[in-house]
Amino acid sequence: METLAFIPSPSASEIHLGPLPLRGYALCIILGVFVAVWLGGRRWVARGGQPGTVADIAVWAVPFGLVGGRLYHVVTDYQLYFGEGRDPVDALRIWDGGLGIWGAIALGALGAWIGCRRRGIALPAYADAVAPGIVLAQALGRWGNWFNQELFGRPTDLPWALKIDPAHRPVDTPDVGTYHPTFLYESLWCVGVALLVIWADRRFKLGHGRAFALYVAAYTVGRFWIEYMRVDDAHHVLGMRLNNWTAIVVFLAAVAYIVISAKKRPGREEKVEPDSGEGGGDAAAPAEDGEPVKDAGPGEADAGAKGAGSVKEGDSTKGAGSAKEGGSAERAASAKAGGSTKGAGSTKEPGSTKKPGSAKGTERAEGAGRAEGAGAAKDAGAAEGAGGAGAGQAAKSGKSAGAEAVEGPTA
Repeated sequence: METLAFIPSPSASEIHLGPLPLRGYALCIILGVFVAVWLGGRRWVARGGQPGTVADIAVWAVPFGLVGGRLYHVVTDYQLYFGEGRDPVDALRIWDGGLGIWGAIALGALGAWIGCRRRGIALPAYADAVAPGIVLAQALGRWGNWFNQELFGRPTDLPWALKIDPAHRPVDTPDVGTYHPTFLYESLWCVGVALLVIWADRRFKLGHGRAFALYVAAYTVGRFWIEYMRVDDAHHVLGMRLNNWTAIVVFLAAVAYIVISAKKRPGREEKVEPDSGEGGGDAAAPAEDGEPVKDAGPGEADAGAKGAGSVKEGDSTKGAGSAKEGGSAERAASAKAGGSTKGAGSTKEPGSTKKPGSAKGTERAEGAGRAEGAGAAKDAGAAEGAGGAGAGQAAKSGKSAGAEAVEGPTA
């Protein structure tokens, strides 16, 4: 079989950096992990998560995934390590190749679940963020098969055929030198899947694990026909390779998840990580009662507004809310900024401080030297009196002095 052109295989599967050998297969896996963490981190932050979360969880997911991938390979190809004349220790030589993606994803998901649980994060949201990165990592990892001259397809004379050295050719075709580069087919397919997931996620706002399920479903479609082309030794069930059956089962499970999840939990998560995008909680804490006030200027107006927001007892919460709705909070703030000293003095005038239930508020205003006592009043009537001051409810008390003291500075 003559070919006009072909893809050459590397002359060696490792590169020596001084005395240290750097194996091509391991290099591809490491690069894939970095790409997955980098892209997953960007997508996680874009969804409202915190920087560094994806990398922290990857500390759990990656080792679990490597162990799972190796276990799947060893279990499904046990004859390579435990058959007659084989050395079981070779099962530990992961750098020589042999990772099953099915086991890597399954056990890697377990590691990710542990990491997510430790941070209070839902696994489906994390899986959606890292899905395109994972499939890009697979695209890079497949080039490790090129370094090892393994997992290629049937013989071919196409211009993009892969040249395989005699030592790595199948025993059935020792004289054939070029084969289908299935590693390249799967690598390109994985890149296409990553682009599909990114596009669909932006277009349809996929959430609750559906972006990850789309990746799984799309990958298994390509894996099925690529697996069908391979000529390496594999177990067969009902005339098909084991990985073909696995691809069918996983595809059906992924599609079922997409359909069921879309019905039960439509849309996307509004929040993917606790406390992400939140802040200023301490800054909104109310001032303590009895805190001395040295100045009645604009700064004190802000402090008084905090005090007004600290109403907790009875109907005073509703009173404070009505004050905000009617704009009385702004008037009260401007009253303090524009001359709260006079306002404090007017509280001592007969009739201006005799509103029902406002005695406690007056005592607090006199003791603290500020007007926020009205907001901290424990009596429901006091809150309604403070909330209605700016809305014209002062007419109920029949006293206009309090209304003039509040409305005067805002004119």
